[in-house]
Amino acid sequence: MDNVAIVVDDLDAAIAFFTELGMEPEGRARIEGVWADRTVGLDGIRSEIAMMRTPDGHSKLELTKYHHPAARAAEPAVPPPNTLGLHRVMFAVDDIDATIARLRPHGAELLGEVVQYEGVFRLCYLRGPAGIIVALAEQIG
Repeated sequence: MDNVAIVVDDLDAAIAFFTELGMEPEGRARIEGVWADRTVGLDGIRSEIAMMRTPDGHSKLELTKYHHPAARAAEPAVPPPNTLGLHRVMFAVDDIDATIARLRPHGAELLGEVVQYEGVFRLCYLRGPAGIIVALAEQIG
């Protein structure tokens, strides 16, 4: 897999959120033209993307802001975790409590609580940019 793409309404805020999570900005680009229209199946695409790389360099996240046609809100606007389709993106972190504290000023909200799983992980789900669900996992043992 090369990357996972997330459509956002505020590209700068999403970059700030994922940078705070530990990802590294790799570059930004404008995407438009016939090749983009034909690839995505929409006419007149004008978008901007930001590629984010995990610190180990093995994974990437593509953040996409559509300028035209405008992005459409999901139904419901903030889908619950059991909605069909892409469920969530999970990140391994060294300190889950510190990570949550760093992400809160960027709009992150816990969906439930931080729990311990079989003495191996501390886990949580939180809502990030554009309503996406971001899971955090801290290995403990």
